[in-house]
Amino acid sequence: MIAENLYNAGSLFKKRFQSALFSGKLNNPAGYLALAGLGLGLGILITQLGLNISIIALGGILGIPVVFICMFNQQFGVAFMLLVAFFVQFIAKYNDAPIGTSLDALLLISCFGILIRQILHKNWSFAKDPTSNWLLAWVYFNIFQVLNPAAESKLAWMYTVRSVAVLNILYFVACYAFNSLDRIKFMLKWVLGLASITALYAMKQEFIGFSAAEKSWLYADPERFQLFFQWGRMRIFSLFNDPMTFGVMMTYMGIFCFIMATAPMVWWKKFLLIVMGIIMLWTTALTGTRTCYILIPIGFVYFAMMTLTRNVLIGIAVFTVLGSVLILKSTSNPMIYRIQSAFRPSEDPSVLIRYYNQKRIRPYIYSHPIGSGLGSTGLWARRFTPDSFLAKFAHDSYYVRLAVEVGWIGLALYMMFLFTAIRRGIYYYVRVKDPTIKKLYLALITSLFILAVANYPQEAIDQLPTSLVVYIFIAAVVRLKDFDPYYQSISPTLRA
Repeated sequence: MIAENLYNAGSLFKKRFQSALFSGKLNNPAGYLALAGLGLGLGILITQLGLNISIIALGGILGIPVVFICMFNQQFGVAFMLLVAFFVQFIAKYNDAPIGTSLDALLLISCFGILIRQILHKNWSFAKDPTSNWLLAWVYFNIFQVLNPAAESKLAWMYTVRSVAVLNILYFVACYAFNSLDRIKFMLKWVLGLASITALYAMKQEFIGFSAAEKSWLYADPERFQLFFQWGRMRIFSLFNDPMTFGVMMTYMGIFCFIMATAPMVWWKKFLLIVMGIIMLWTTALTGTRTCYILIPIGFVYFAMMTLTRNVLIGIAVFTVLGSVLILKSTSNPMIYRIQSAFRPSEDPSVLIRYYNQKRIRPYIYSHPIGSGLGSTGLWARRFTPDSFLAKFAHDSYYVRLAVEVGWIGLALYMMFLFTAIRRGIYYYVRVKDPTIKKLYLALITSLFILAVANYPQEAIDQLPTSLVVYIFIAAVVRLKDFDPYYQSISPTLRA
């Protein structure tokens, strides 16, 4: 009864809010009154409470409607979480408000809304897929890591489980929200739009310069400045805190743009996708992240292998020749030299150190099948167990980190989850007939493959906003086939 009343109240609020905001556009007496009251209230707050407290109060005023909408409109909830994920690090350079924790709250609120609906109308078919089973196994395994006898800190587990398990639930929220092809298209366009803003802001940093707040942030930590200022130039990081995170995102989203440009659509959309794809891949050079330079040809080769069409193969061949010339050409340009160094790993001291560290930690991994506990390496280890051996270990790889923290059993579970997601995407790609859905599958599985490869030299998937984007992509892989007429027309036996 309580669940039904909550559901009815939420639905009524949602309809009235949408009617006033979208249909009426606040162009009615109630809208005028609301805007006048809001303006008057803000004026009083700013004069009486000060700017910082006023911002917090405004957040509370706007937060209540957002909470209700996220609870009963998961599409809006996912889109809003993405918006927060893209800008949280940028805002943190100007304000120290704990905006990042709002992601957890929004996720839990969206899940609560789904549970209310499921109490009334039980239907879990939206997430019925082998990918869901492997993800659940991975989530449960991480939750039970709190009982790991080798773990030295429960607090480290609490802080780490958020990124490796809790945010994964976004996959189920997205699966539930994607109840139509238009919704999936909108969400992918939303991701593409946010990535485009990120790319354009990077161009602003390169050609106009950093803001005063960004300069203060860079100079505040000598180690950070040393990491960012290399080869006689500053590495570009756009809205994020790390050039690697930005560079990896630009790599898979840039290739995503080029693949979608081959889909059937009007010419100006193709042109816009190609332009944004070029800008995104251009910005990868500005990040100075050598992993990205390797991922770009890997992504295009994977794309060519999946299509095996004449035009694509010719394009990849031309790209390969031009890339080979760039790699072999002698240059004094520091940016080009850094790109060239990515294809000479045997001459790179940092790569040799990574190989040495991986060889050194291998016996430890073999002897700890369920690992040493979440948070036993990296930032949280240095905070909660600074005197431990693993706190000083530089894993430099998400897979190595998982092998240490959750053992080779946990790593195998995670790899099976990624493998199943990509495998199911390929399975659906070769069976669907709708040309747009087919291209979406190709773009999604290519992006997921790039991220799976990027996880070896870097911690790619667990960094915001990719940690949200990847589960939205996987949810789209699972749901897209439900809107292909041909796939739905064949027998369930052939679909299995």
